[in-house]
Amino acid sequence: MSEDISASSFRYRWLAAGDVNGFLALSVDNLALLAGMSGILIGVFHLPAAIVLGGMVPGTALGVLLGDFLYAWLAFRLARREQRQDVCAMPLGIDTPSMFALSFGVVGPAYLALHDANRAWAVGMAVLFIMGLVKLAAAFFGEAVRRALPRTALLGTLAAVAIVLIMFFPFTRIFAEPVGGLVALGLILLTLVGGVPLPWRIPAVAASVLAGLAAFHLAQLFGYQPPPAAAGAGASGMALALPLPTFAFVDGLNYAWNYVPLAIPVALATIIGGIDNAESAAVAGDRYSTRAILLVEAVSTLAAALCGGVIQTTPYIGHPAYKGMGSRAGYTLATGLFIGVGAATGVIGALITALPESVVVPVLVFVGMEMSGQAALATEPRHVKALALALVPVLAYLVDIELGTLAGAAKIDIAALGDDTRRALLALTMLGNGFVVTAMLWTSWLIWVIDHRLRLAALVCLIAAGMTLVGLIHSPFPDGRIFLPWQDNIPQLVFSLAGSYLLLAALCALLALVNRGRKPS
Repeated sequence: MSEDISASSFRYRWLAAGDVNGFLALSVDNLALLAGMSGILIGVFHLPAAIVLGGMVPGTALGVLLGDFLYAWLAFRLARREQRQDVCAMPLGIDTPSMFALSFGVVGPAYLALHDANRAWAVGMAVLFIMGLVKLAAAFFGEAVRRALPRTALLGTLAAVAIVLIMFFPFTRIFAEPVGGLVALGLILLTLVGGVPLPWRIPAVAASVLAGLAAFHLAQLFGYQPPPAAAGAGASGMALALPLPTFAFVDGLNYAWNYVPLAIPVALATIIGGIDNAESAAVAGDRYSTRAILLVEAVSTLAAALCGGVIQTTPYIGHPAYKGMGSRAGYTLATGLFIGVGAATGVIGALITALPESVVVPVLVFVGMEMSGQAALATEPRHVKALALALVPVLAYLVDIELGTLAGAAKIDIAALGDDTRRALLALTMLGNGFVVTAMLWTSWLIWVIDHRLRLAALVCLIAAGMTLVGLIHSPFPDGRIFLPWQDNIPQLVFSLAGSYLLLAALCALLALVNRGRKPS
């Protein structure tokens, strides 16, 4: 009886000083992605700004609003159930890979093909709606996958993504404009990593942005000339644009099926990422239901599609970093309101125009460091080598992006290159495509080999072979789309790689049979 009274009297203090840092970090990340989407669609493909800013951005931001509110609700439930005040909500925001994939691979090309911005918008909504349905179905199998895979495989994949992508891209922005960027980064590392306190309890993220801004503008008084793009690809305009439900996506369904081979792997990648993030939160002390985490991201993606959005939402890597800042649930509630309402009123575009990108991205470096550090601490010593293996496909993805950008800028005709060069580029593309799933499979395989669980290692190889034959991993196409193995345009390297996985599966199975009953040495 006393326990019931205690539970009913418990009140979760959902707002703490750390929520200020968490809000700034999560909001900055989403701001940058919304600006990137606007810059690509308006600047590269020349879609009308009124449709991008008045429809696509508010609809996409609505998914962030709904998802962050639902994750805050899950935090309230967990805190009440466990009667803990230190529960941190899972962060949610716009998915980075799909922002690039859907902007460059769906909405932009659809506009070029259809010459109709409204139809291209409908196609983007339809593709996002299909992705939401895929995620909704996959959510019911997330907990089983989480139990089946080694913890190191889940955390190691996140660490690889954190080191290679989350930390790399901010550094390119910081070094492009180092005056404000290095000052902001230095203050982040001094406070959030080094633990150096600031006077008057000033939030570290706010202080880093203000210090970077001060350095940026002060240097200009002494003749410093920042690069033209230092202030970001602004999308300004203060017009009211409410993201209301619509069935306009139905008009784009027929054409949307052309992009499903690209969309499904991107959707499934966030499911795997959601599983990883649920495990990461559990290690940090907040054990959420994997199914609940995945269902929220599916529902928020569907809601965005129904209200004009074209980019999916996903739980963000970095829950331990937000928990380390002292965040609870207030930061997700504040971020949802700021992004959702700000996009609907045009405030988002005005802010991104005013802030130099170099001073707002350093917090992502901290998030990447926290994630990689957590993986190292939670990994058993004998499994540490598997963490290094997870880096390989993520590095390949990064290099492939950079080479593709360079080749496009230089107008290089890939078909005119020599056979050896084209084969090397194809191998790089295949190694990078599906990098999240590949990293997880490779890490799981090596962990089970180290533990002498060779039948499970053989099973991983069989799964990898099947995924290779349809492009879920190692797709040979630059856009990473899936395919059927009997199509005419499939390179021989795909079948060679799938066959190699099968041979490795047979080798693992044979060694498991030969060593049956023997104790590992």
